[in-house]
Amino acid sequence: MIEAQHLSKIYKGRKGSRTAVDDISFSVGEGEFFSFLGPNGAGKTTTIQMMVALLRPTKGTIKIDSLDVVTSPHEVRQRIGIIFQDPSLDDRLTAWENLEFHGRLYGIDAVSRRIRGKFLLEVMGLGDRRDDLVRTFSGGMKRRLEIARGLLHAPRLLILDEPTLGLDPHSRRSVWEHIHRVRKEVGMTVFLTTHYLEEADSSDRVAIINAGKIVAEGTPDRLKKDLSSERLTLEAGQPEDVMKYLLGTYPKLSGRIKKEEQSLSFPMPSGESLSPWDLLRALPFPIREASVRRPNLDDVFIHYTGSELKGQTAEKGEHL
Repeated sequence: MIEAQHLSKIYKGRKGSRTAVDDISFSVGEGEFFSFLGPNGAGKTTTIQMMVALLRPTKGTIKIDSLDVVTSPHEVRQRIGIIFQDPSLDDRLTAWENLEFHGRLYGIDAVSRRIRGKFLLEVMGLGDRRDDLVRTFSGGMKRRLEIARGLLHAPRLLILDEPTLGLDPHSRRSVWEHIHRVRKEVGMTVFLTTHYLEEADSSDRVAIINAGKIVAEGTPDRLKKDLSSERLTLEAGQPEDVMKYLLGTYPKLSGRIKKEEQSLSFPMPSGESLSPWDLLRALPFPIREASVRRPNLDDVFIHYTGSELKGQTAEKGEHL
C-alpha cells in the first residue's frame, strides 16, 4: 500500500538548510497497521505531508497503492483518508452537515452519503448526536467525527497524524476503541504517527524515527525481544553512590542509567552472567526497594536514540 524509497525533505532558508526527513525507506502492506514512533520534530508530520502531496520530496520517491504521489496526486488523494493534528471540522455545522459537505466535495452520490454516513456515525458512537452542532462536542467526540468524515469516501488507507494529541486519557482510550472497531468493520490500512508508546504498541509494525532518520523497525514484540536484557529499578538512600559504583563496576552502563530522585533504573549489564539477584547482593549499599521488568518500547527508543519519550508511564515490574 505504501512504498517509500530514499525519501528526504530539506528546507532551505537564509541561514542555511535544515533536513527534516533524511533518506528514509519503508513499506506498508495492504491491511497493515503501521506506526511512526518519535518525539516532536522527528520528521513524522513532514513525512505525512509528502505522502498526501502537500510537500514535494527533495529526494526519493513515495508511492501509495502503486501510484506515484508526485505525478498522480489527485488519484492518491482519492485513496486516502487523513486526520491531521489540528482540528478541521466546521463547528457551526452539525455532525451530519460536516459529513454531507465532505461527501459532496468527493462527489459521493446522495444515497451512498446517507447509508455510509449513518453507518460511520453509529460505529464511532455518534449516532444519537448527528443533528447536534459540533461546537457542543467534547474533544474526543470531535476526533471521532473527523475519523468518520475521513472514512466517508471509503479510502483504502487511513492516515492518522497524532490523532489523540491534547486529549485526556479517557478520551484517548475512547478514540482508539472506535478506531479499532471501525478498522475491524471496514478493513483498511492504517498509518499512524505518535509519541505515545501504548498507541504504537498496538500496531503490527513500528518504525522509530528520530532527527529525520528511521533508527529501528519491526514488530513491537520483536523490537523489545531484541534488547533481551531485563530492566532493574531500585530505590536507595544514597543513589549517587550506587550510580558511581555501578558505572565503575559495569562501564557498559554509561549513559544508560536513569536517575529520578532516590531511584535508579537501568538494563542488566550485557555480557555479564549474573541475575538481578546477584547484582543486588553485590551492591555494598542498602537498597530500600527493587523491581525487575521486561523491556518496553520506551527502553527500545532509549536504546536506539539515547533519550526517552517524555510523558510515558513505565510498565509495572515484579518486586524483588
